Amino acid sequence: MVKSNALRLDAIFHALSDSTRRAILRDVAAKEKTVGEVARPYAMSLAAVSKHLKVLEEAELIARRRRGSFQIVRLNAKSLRPAEEWLAFYEKFWNERIDALQSYLEEGEGDGDKRG
Repeated sequence: MVKSNALRLDAIFHALSDSTRRAILRDVAAKEKTVGEVARPYAMSLAAVSKHLKVLEEAELIARRRRGSFQIVRLNAKSLRPAEEWLAFYEKFWNERIDALQSYLEEGEGDGDKRG
């Protein structure tokens, strides 16, 4: 299913808005896992974890495949690209503030410590 860029971005940020889903993404980024392995660290039912996985899957942030009787979950990192591109626009604002702070700190170094 092809989603518009705005809908994909909404789905991605919705998926990332939950700390459990972010933790799941980090877990499967290191290594693909079965649904049971994904669920193990969380104090919630398998059904609740499956709901989180469904949100991540709808945002195309993970992919699931069957291996025998197991479902294997893996990160689909390229699907984070729209969020990265959206955030990149704001990077210039962060950099300007960091540059201003660096200039301020460097100016203060030349004055020495004027406290008594």
